[in-house]
Amino acid sequence: MNARNATAPGGAGHVRLEGVVKRHGAFTALHGIDLDIHPGEFFALLGPSGSGKTTTLRILAGLEPHDAGRVFLDGVDVTAREPGERDVAMVFQSYALYPHMSVGENIAFPLRMVGMPRADVGRAVQDAASRVHIAHLLDRKPGQLSGGQQQRCALARAIVRKPRLFLLDEPLSNLDAQLRLETRVELRKLQRALGVTTVYVTHDQEEAMTIADRMAVFMEGRVVQVGSPAEVFARPASIAVAGFIGSPPMNLLDAQLEGGNVRIGDAAMPVARSAGDARARGPGANDGAVVLGVRPAALRLAHAGLPAKVYLIENLGDSSIVDLQIGTRIVKMRTDARPGVREGDAVHVTFAPEAAHLFDPGTGERR
Repeated sequence: MNARNATAPGGAGHVRLEGVVKRHGAFTALHGIDLDIHPGEFFALLGPSGSGKTTTLRILAGLEPHDAGRVFLDGVDVTAREPGERDVAMVFQSYALYPHMSVGENIAFPLRMVGMPRADVGRAVQDAASRVHIAHLLDRKPGQLSGGQQQRCALARAIVRKPRLFLLDEPLSNLDAQLRLETRVELRKLQRALGVTTVYVTHDQEEAMTIADRMAVFMEGRVVQVGSPAEVFARPASIAVAGFIGSPPMNLLDAQLEGGNVRIGDAAMPVARSAGDARARGPGANDGAVVLGVRPAALRLAHAGLPAKVYLIENLGDSSIVDLQIGTRIVKMRTDARPGVREGDAVHVTFAPEAAHLFDPGTGERR
């Protein structure tokens, strides 16, 4: 389902942040955040710890004040509104369940707070619990649940009031690896079925890549790139994004651009005109020092190219990561389960011209 075609009730759930600034004394946590999130979209805020993504989510929820900028929901300025007046539901990293209440009571709590009739509450709780597969656990207390079941209870409590906006703050981080994989698929399918705009905070780029329609990459309190996961992966806007997105992330090497080639030491290799935006202005238009980026999966063993030494082989079962020493740098090459080389071998590696990415070494921006 395309995010633009997903339909929240009445087309609700359009989010816009304009110039949002947050300071803690002399420290600026958010430097003028601008975001436009479409109705029905699954939108991820992705970045390392301390980059400002959770602060942005809390400001959107009304849980944290900010120093400048405005927050709009469906075209209405809600900057000064309290959390309860924004019609949003938030799932916290800790789940924040009431330990003395049963699962059913936890799910029902937001409905009883707004005075919904008891009979209607029961039907709504049953429906929400069924959607996340915990209808058989309604009489248990949170302390009797596994981590995955507690997470489902928190989700059911969020969806039961049918808000126009879901805010999820790293909801899968407390689950083990296998359960995270299973739950993120179910979470994505649930969001599609409900059609509710969802803003999802995570530091896990693989998680964001697999479940988001679009994402904003945060670095040091700034949004450095917005786009679909495929767009951000294919054309990272900066060295910082290139080094963060991908598993393993992009290899980055100092090089010289000379006409249609990049030179690293004595080796020169062709790059496509699309490798850096400046290349489109013609050969030699922007020659000089560059940072060359190449994805691990784009590197290939060859008879000629960059000379390297096999430093380590990481066997992943169905594939391998070959760590290669090129000069003083270690780069990674993703290959099949049997790479055909051994540690200590002298090899050459190359890449297709269109697999190269060029960045400015001074600004870090894409060339």
